[in-house]
Amino acid sequence: MNKQKIILGSLVVMTIFVALAGSCLAQEDPIVEVQKYNRAIHIMVMLLVGFGFLMAFVRGYGKSALTATLLLVSVGIPLYIIINSMGVFGHTDIDIDRLILAEFAAASLLISAGAVLGRLKMPQYMFMAVLFIPFYMLNEWILLDAGLGIIQTGAIADTGGSIVIHAFGALFGLGVIMTMTTEKEYKMDIPTDATSDRFSLLGTMMLWVFWPSFCAALVPVTDVPQVAIAVILALCGSTLATYFMSVLLRRKIAVADIANATLAGGVAIGATCDFASYPIAIIIGVLAGTLSTYGYAVIQPRLHGYLKGIDTCGVSNLHGMPGIMGGVAAIFVVAGLDIGAQLSAIGITIGIALGSGFFVGKIISAMGTRLMPYDDTEEFLEE
Repeated sequence: MNKQKIILGSLVVMTIFVALAGSCLAQEDPIVEVQKYNRAIHIMVMLLVGFGFLMAFVRGYGKSALTATLLLVSVGIPLYIIINSMGVFGHTDIDIDRLILAEFAAASLLISAGAVLGRLKMPQYMFMAVLFIPFYMLNEWILLDAGLGIIQTGAIADTGGSIVIHAFGALFGLGVIMTMTTEKEYKMDIPTDATSDRFSLLGTMMLWVFWPSFCAALVPVTDVPQVAIAVILALCGSTLATYFMSVLLRRKIAVADIANATLAGGVAIGATCDFASYPIAIIIGVLAGTLSTYGYAVIQPRLHGYLKGIDTCGVSNLHGMPGIMGGVAAIFVVAGLDIGAQLSAIGITIGIALGSGFFVGKIISAMGTRLMPYDDTEEFLEE
């Protein structure tokens, strides 16, 4: 009898313990969501201040660049949340996760807008956002949520969005400029000055500081420190590589290289930020910075000639090539990765991004072009 009482008492104690443990675990959820909220706000700083000032490098177009950034974010985030809530391309139950995913989409949108920066009117930027988001979500759905049954959920490595966010946005932008570059724009130099260059560098540093939060936004709490350090090391690697490559290729430092290619490590490490060891993260950063700087110095002029289009911000060099490089690097970094799925994800992204970008460019070009490229005065009151 005493033995039964002991067993019964033990069961009661265990039941109470499990209930209390469950209660404690349930109480952790709000804390985790607040932590995600903090990273979401960091990403918002990247979108508005980082991307905004990075794209203010064009002299006489700073007010337009910052306003376009604000408008693109204000269209892209709500549209993503509405479509996701409807379950058209998958569905996310946790609101803070939905917000972060919407911010990722807005980041990709800003990347694509960088390709045509200075050559669209404000209504065209907003219309581009409306068309971009569904295509972005289609690609995201196929790659990450087993959309159409092509790639199984969890089969690819792309935690920080090297493929889904960066490569897609850059290639979409390239698709658009194939149809949106006039002969006048093609022959025109993009004006810059010391002040606009300093604003651009401010944007770069804001992006650099908050990039770890971008990559770690949705990873488990226990993985955040490792991801943050890997991203910072990759950014350090790309920054150092950019300096040496810029001097090697140009004999002096080019502001365009420092303002852009220094961030290539953050782009490339995205696919493997939660897998790469610290030495590997540095190597990925160095390779990405080297590739990006070479792109700005050597490849970009040739690409413009081949496409007969102008990539204003050089997004193909900062986001396109390093994004694809990061996706390919995962094959060598992530043990047990489905190589076929990873390569398929890259191929699908290239196809959807270029095809949808070309299609959207055709539609936007029918809305007319700016009379004065890279000039605030066409749409802003003169002070």
